[in-house]
Amino acid sequence: MQVAVAGAPSAALLRRYAREAAHADITLRVVGAAESRRLNKAFRKKNHPTNVLSFPYGGGSGDVVLCHPVIRTESKRQAKSLRAHYAHLVVHGVLHLRGHDHLRKADAARMERLEIRILRRLGIGNPYTVR
Repeated sequence: MQVAVAGAPSAALLRRYAREAAHADITLRVVGAAESRRLNKAFRKKNHPTNVLSFPYGGGSGDVVLCHPVIRTESKRQAKSLRAHYAHLVVHGVLHLRGHDHLRKADAARMERLEIRILRRLGIGNPYTVR
């Protein structure tokens, strides 16, 4: 667990979210907008910060990078608690490490169902419900 910015949920809570989605070696790193932008540009050719990036190493292991300023802004805009939005994005990132993606409609639906089920076990509601 690496936290490069202030304001994120506790390391223990973020580890709990990751463990619920996979039992593998995973590094969670919480970063600011500048680092997220650099990584997104280097690896995805997109010149803006993004909420979560996943870097799989195989066997479900890898790095999940979370951008606190983007997550904070999204949680406010979506009227979600910061904790719930972090939980969703940690789970989402870890599922990418496990090989899930959302490029095709059927794959996206499968991934969303899995996210909803994992978040429910954590006591967090469906993140795709529109208020």
